[in-house]
Amino acid sequence: MTTTQDVQDYATYIASLPRVLAGAAALFRDGEGRVLLVEPNYREGWALPGGTIESDDGETPRQGARRETAEEIGLDRELGRLLVVDWVRGAGRPPVVAYLYDGGVLGADDLAAIRLQEEELLSWRLVPRADLAGHLPGSLGRRVLTALDVLADGSGTAELEEGRRAN
Repeated sequence: MTTTQDVQDYATYIASLPRVLAGAAALFRDGEGRVLLVEPNYREGWALPGGTIESDDGETPRQGARRETAEEIGLDRELGRLLVVDWVRGAGRPPVVAYLYDGGVLGADDLAAIRLQEEELLSWRLVPRADLAGHLPGSLGRRVLTALDVLADGSGTAELEEGRRAN
């Protein structure tokens, strides 16, 4: 029999656990292999379509990546396989677990259908692999390059820490 004290002890235990954030994104490419990046208006630099997983709603990482992609660029597509999981330590925030899914190759009609969420995004562009590090510094850039490698060699999901292979 569960007592009120047991429930309170469990709630206290759960509240004492470290907090971890979770985000999910999609890696879209065009027929030339260029990667679709978006330019947020709320911070410097570029990003992939994606965002925070709404775990309070029971959203899974895959669902979060699809929802964010639909909201941010207007493309509601079923996502492919999980390419990368990355653990990124926080600087002034809790650590983040970042999930990156294969968004597939976009054709001319898909690219023409992109509609930016004006509340969050300024622009989008297709960036060749060789130029990604200049647009996506740090762990995000390494994460995307690893995801492209995973796609190219057909290997399984890569486990990363700070954008570097964990094993």
